Amino acid sequence: MEHVTERFLRYVGVDTQSMEDQDPVPSTEKQRKLAGLLADELKAMGAQHVRISEHAYVYGEIPATSKKKVPVLGFVAHMDTAPAYSGTDVKPVILKDYDGGDIVMNRETGLKMTTAEFPDLLKYQGQDLIHTDGTTLLGADDKAGVAEIMALAEWLLTHPEIAHGTVKIGFTPDEEVGRGADFFDVEGFGADVAYTVDGGELGELEYENFNAASAKVHIHGSSIHPGSAKGKMRNAILIGMEFQSLLPVFDNPMYTEGYEGFFHLNDIRGDVEDALLNYIVRDHDMEKFLHKKALMEQAAAFLNQRYGEGTVELTLKDSYYNMKEKIEPHAYLIEIAREAMEELGVTPKVCPIRGGTDGARLSYMGLPCPNLCTGGHNFHGKYEFISVQSMEKIVELLKKIVYKFEER
Repeated sequence: MEHVTERFLRYVGVDTQSMEDQDPVPSTEKQRKLAGLLADELKAMGAQHVRISEHAYVYGEIPATSKKKVPVLGFVAHMDTAPAYSGTDVKPVILKDYDGGDIVMNRETGLKMTTAEFPDLLKYQGQDLIHTDGTTLLGADDKAGVAEIMALAEWLLTHPEIAHGTVKIGFTPDEEVGRGADFFDVEGFGADVAYTVDGGELGELEYENFNAASAKVHIHGSSIHPGSAKGKMRNAILIGMEFQSLLPVFDNPMYTEGYEGFFHLNDIRGDVEDALLNYIVRDHDMEKFLHKKALMEQAAAFLNQRYGEGTVELTLKDSYYNMKEKIEPHAYLIEIAREAMEELGVTPKVCPIRGGTDGARLSYMGLPCPNLCTGGHNFHGKYEFISVQSMEKIVELLKKIVYKFEER
């Protein structure tokens, strides 16, 4: 059997970075390469009903070996990596028996990952860590989840003596740009319930996530020579800065944690004539989420009153909602995962997701789908790393969850 680390290293070698503001799914054709690779591997190991959809979703099935009537269980992970940082030509570095000190990621540039800035490193002294040379992200979000599910699939298919129910496997594109569930075939997938394997450090177990929206603020200015601009110029950049100033200062990711929501100005571009501000809006509490969107509408209305109707064009679009209300009627999913962790000596960390997963939308599409850990840290950037031992333990966790479904 292939080690989960070998799978992971192979998958991070495939560039699957998704792209914002694209109509097609997948947003980048290169995601199809990993989809094809995973489908071929599933077929080779003996999985059934393996298919790749028109939109590059990969589906497969591990047939039941139990004579009991067991709920059909699914595991889902996403293939794409975040647009926030390059995923091209990833150079993974395996640091054996980490000594607990600062890590020199790149000797040429001197880039270091320090324990002062990243104290979570200290949890992994004596373990084997995987990071990059700092020129790319690693891709553990979510290729670690993909590798762990594939390792589970191979184990179950090569151990038919182990009694278990039917297990469904699904891999999605474009999760990082909020479209991972757009064309997910819930009915064809055929699972009663599922888990996404898309969380962080070992032990994380999540069934609450943000309510989420995107906001595009298009400022229509008026450019004229600054020498004769009095009473005529409307500087779109400055009006955009004014819009930002009307939002609560501390409702900002750099000041928030836990259940606290935020407005995040993701990017701004433009000139005097025309400017565009792209935000994401997040809150676990629906009432506060609605209030945040209302604040943006009020800011746009105020500036249009000040500078003329049509100056500020605000487009708000909901992305996903807190899956808590869809998971709570299926609380046994959390109980099983918690029990499995404890039996493996892992301390469960039930915590809210300060983000979203495909599972949030899938839960609203009729597939209850809480989220399990992958073992990774510092996603979406050059300091991303993962522990080999955490990945191994998560494969064992997935096995135990499958066994517990059959036992119950």
